[in-house]
Amino acid sequence: MKKNKTTHAMAGVLMVIFIMAFLLVAGRFLYIQASGVVEGVSLDEWATKVRTTSYTLDSERGKIYDKNGMTLAYDMPTFRMYAIVDEKFSENLEEKQHVVDPVETAGKLAPLLNTEKEYILERLKYGIENGKSQVEFGAIGKEISLQTKDDIQALKLPGIRFVQENIRYYPNGLFASHIIGFARETEEETEDVTSKEIVGVTGIEREMNDLLKGIDGYISYQRDIYNKKLLDPNEVIQLPDNGDDVYLTIDQKIQTLVEDVMSQVDEKYKPERMTAIVMNPKTGEIVAMSNRPSYNPNNPANVKNWYNDAISTPFEPGSTVKMFTWAAAIESNVYKGDEGYMSGKYQISDRISPIHDFNRKGWGTISYDEGFARSSNVAAAKLVWEKMGPDTFLEYMKEFDFDEPSGIDLPGEVQGQILYNWPLEKITTSFGQGSTATPIQLMKAATAIANDGKMLKPYIIDRIVDPDTDSIIENHEPEVVGEPISKETAEHVRKLLVSAVQSEHAVGSRFNLDDYSVGGKTGTAQIPDPNGGYLEGRENYVFSFLGMAPADDPELMMYVSVKQPTLVFETGIEPGSAPVSFIFNNVMENALHYLSIDPDKGESNEVSVYEIPNIVGESVSSLTDSLSASGVDFSVVGNGTKVVQLSAEKGTKILPNEKVIILTDSPTMPNIIGWSHRDILKLGEMLSLDLEIIGNGYVVTQSIEEGQTISKGAYLGVELRTPKELQKLKATEESLDEEESSEEESADVFE
Repeated sequence: MKKNKTTHAMAGVLMVIFIMAFLLVAGRFLYIQASGVVEGVSLDEWATKVRTTSYTLDSERGKIYDKNGMTLAYDMPTFRMYAIVDEKFSENLEEKQHVVDPVETAGKLAPLLNTEKEYILERLKYGIENGKSQVEFGAIGKEISLQTKDDIQALKLPGIRFVQENIRYYPNGLFASHIIGFARETEEETEDVTSKEIVGVTGIEREMNDLLKGIDGYISYQRDIYNKKLLDPNEVIQLPDNGDDVYLTIDQKIQTLVEDVMSQVDEKYKPERMTAIVMNPKTGEIVAMSNRPSYNPNNPANVKNWYNDAISTPFEPGSTVKMFTWAAAIESNVYKGDEGYMSGKYQISDRISPIHDFNRKGWGTISYDEGFARSSNVAAAKLVWEKMGPDTFLEYMKEFDFDEPSGIDLPGEVQGQILYNWPLEKITTSFGQGSTATPIQLMKAATAIANDGKMLKPYIIDRIVDPDTDSIIENHEPEVVGEPISKETAEHVRKLLVSAVQSEHAVGSRFNLDDYSVGGKTGTAQIPDPNGGYLEGRENYVFSFLGMAPADDPELMMYVSVKQPTLVFETGIEPGSAPVSFIFNNVMENALHYLSIDPDKGESNEVSVYEIPNIVGESVSSLTDSLSASGVDFSVVGNGTKVVQLSAEKGTKILPNEKVIILTDSPTMPNIIGWSHRDILKLGEMLSLDLEIIGNGYVVTQSIEEGQTISKGAYLGVELRTPKELQKLKATEESLDEEESSEEESADVFE
């Protein structure tokens, strides 16, 4: 009886505990049902989040164009490949969604991705054996072209998926790379997600990053466990806001001419540095700008010079400054051009070192006008110290804005410095020594001389356009920022600049053009020695020239500098101005013709550019005859008789260094050895080829043999080498040949 009481008591206790637990659990369920909240988390929100899938709609980064609409930078769509390896993605589905046969899949993918079958198979097995839902394929699975993606999808391999990823692409390679700069993809990790964004690193890509970058959109909807959209998916779509397009002032034709000519000088003279700027002096627009060393923004590796030397590297400019010294003397009413002075040497006191003309003996007593043509340091020093006075000259240097940056709309500008503390510094500043300036500061100051006294602010962004509406958001106009000299003084200085090129005493006679009068001033700037003083040796200078044409009413102005070139001594002593004049003369003569500027000298007014007519559908022979007669470089693609397409549109003006590609109605592979990167891109675009370009420079190998039939979408792999690389390769081959020859001679002796 006692045992039963104990049992009943224990049963009662257990029943009470059970009832309390039941009430607790039931109450909890009732509370959750009533409130819909568990530990502060809303079940409705949690369920919605679990059911909802969301995808980013990538915005397109704005394009960068030249002034005429030639694309210089854009987002190129590529694809990243991944494979679903988990069988659960195919449950209850007729069409398999995962990789069913890894061996077959690897075998079919390998040739299309130019890799080994074993590598792909290893990746697939790794995912399967380690319980992964999906796997990626490293570098070979990224940046896949549209053509390759389509070829893979045509195989209908289950489980192989693609995600589109844009990369920033620069179709012209090293073309204007210091201006355009480059952008790269960056990752930003937050608590929930890792976001990717293309961000400008240098150049316009950096300067205009906030306008170029867009705002991504998204699409979200609710789906079931099999990732199928529900009947009422509560779909939300936020369209992306694409970035704005930036149009530069540079002209692709003239920029290309500058790049090609500088590459030739780089190959021949191997200078330490080179800079070239072409400007419209009437507006301040930068028509072209380039530096060497340069780099390819598509693959910015092993870059030797990140700086845009044209705006970021101040140096002692040398005698190009004399045009401003003479302008100041004329404007201050102390200049008498026919007045004589003793050239050769000038010393203001026994305690200050004398300065000399480059001809240390001088030319005897000559006029100040002749002194300018001969680039006399003594004349410049006497004008500052005896005629104007150093204080007046300093005021004019500041009026020409040599004490402040030019204000150009590019990042990284570094201004020069007027070194003007001691008497010798005040004298040497008159002929460009001691004080420093950048090429863009010199060009800005020279606009006052070319533009009748009005000094213009240089700029390189022409306009900013909304790509969705084609409306102009921002339009840059010429801006006069000073008037340091009068119209009469500017005209006087332009005549002196002509004498420095065309007179019998001119030191700049190499800069004469055939069809246009040129006014300009040479510079031979000493290079400071890190150990004190200046470097010695006839190649240890920065050779430069600042010129404008036509001289009476300049339409273009150009600055060129070449630092420490390797001069040639085979046919006598080659002057340092040789590489500078090669660049200036080729660019200015052809650029002025291209812009249809009427020649003001020379016996012939024949324009040295060829304008593409409307000849699509016409005979190939008649076109090639016309191009040959005009001296245009061209290549014919195929053996057809009819013209299907040209690499240049109707009305395009072709410069001498530019190649025209003619696509016939029966295309075959041409011999492209020696073609430039730009020409290969043109060919690839015309034939919609799947291009793979390795290296920079000019083509040395091609994967499709000459004469082989080619079709749209075909794969073409090419290897490029720079002129310097080709020279090294040639030297290595010659060395090997010499060794082989030596070994053969030794063998003959032993025999």
